[in-house]
Amino acid sequence: MTLQHFKQALLICCTLQIGSAFFSNPALAQGPVSTSEVGAGIGGANYKGDLAPNYRLLNNQPALTVFYRRDMSNPITLRGGVMLSHRIFDNNTIGDHSYDLPYPDYRQAELRLSMAELSAVMEYNFLDYYDLQQRPRFSPYFFAGVAGLIYNAKLETDSPVLQPELNKAFDTRLAFAIPFGVGIKYALSKHWNLGLEFGARKMITDNLDYLSEKDSKRLANPNDKDWYYYNGISLSYTFYRINCPPPYKKTPGILD
Repeated sequence: MTLQHFKQALLICCTLQIGSAFFSNPALAQGPVSTSEVGAGIGGANYKGDLAPNYRLLNNQPALTVFYRRDMSNPITLRGGVMLSHRIFDNNTIGDHSYDLPYPDYRQAELRLSMAELSAVMEYNFLDYYDLQQRPRFSPYFFAGVAGLIYNAKLETDSPVLQPELNKAFDTRLAFAIPFGVGIKYALSKHWNLGLEFGARKMITDNLDYLSEKDSKRLANPNDKDWYYYNGISLSYTFYRINCPPPYKKTPGILD
């Protein structure tokens, strides 16, 4: 290769790097090509606790998520995301009237809940999803991480005896949770991706529904923490970045 051809190749490589700098960090490059994704999804958020001791599909409320994903290696990707969920209709509440058990029959309570979650998780891809030669290109994955939650809840009861103790107006609180779950990615094209995911969030506290051992010893289960879930479908767009070989980066002024 002549010096002129060498300079042309290096100039093309540098141009590609500048164009993709907004979407990736050069220090994280793991190979000749690295990727990042931005995406959004819709689905349902679900609560499980004293008012809903089992996961019930009917308890799902609308949820929206947006996320950024960055590959670290063939199997590992990092993802940061925001999930928002709100009950649209006033009468669409989470209640325990459907459970013919002593606690639900006594409480006669229902919950209105809105949530905003900020999460950071690591995904482990079981197949090489970023191999463009793979046909079809897909991979199941597992994820786990940490999350912060801002939630707004209102607890009410139909029992006149318990109304002074249980009826609580809307209040906003902070909490932390441990998200984990499974999903699958499917490449619609080189850039567009379809995703399906189901994830659980184990809360550090037991006060998502305002029923905890501390506040209501006679009305809550002190041996079980509250949980919430997200299940949904997403669409994302992949940005590809061609990384310059290390010798080019270590030679300052090579284009002078």
